[in-house]
Amino acid sequence: MQTEKLSISLPVDMAQMVRRRVESGRYASNSEVIRDALRVWQQREEEREERLHSIRDALNQAAADPVRYSESELRQHFDRLLAEAEKKQKA
Repeated sequence: MQTEKLSISLPVDMAQMVRRRVESGRYASNSEVIRDALRVWQQREEEREERLHSIRDALNQAAADPVRYSESELRQHFDRLLAEAEKKQKA
């Protein structure tokens, strides 16, 4: 793996958190902690992009073939989606 050295500044509490992870033995270096955090961030961003892509696809499909729903049907649908999203966040 090729590497490039970067110099970053962190708030004191974040720098202490990084040091604690190294001191605990979980990571070998500060760089390893930062790389792991960046991998998690990258995964989250990729998942976000996938969700946005799905939403765009659904919107495009709906625009191409609109279906009319009652207010009650829409409310039930979005209440269900909200409940599912909240359940996933808690997991």
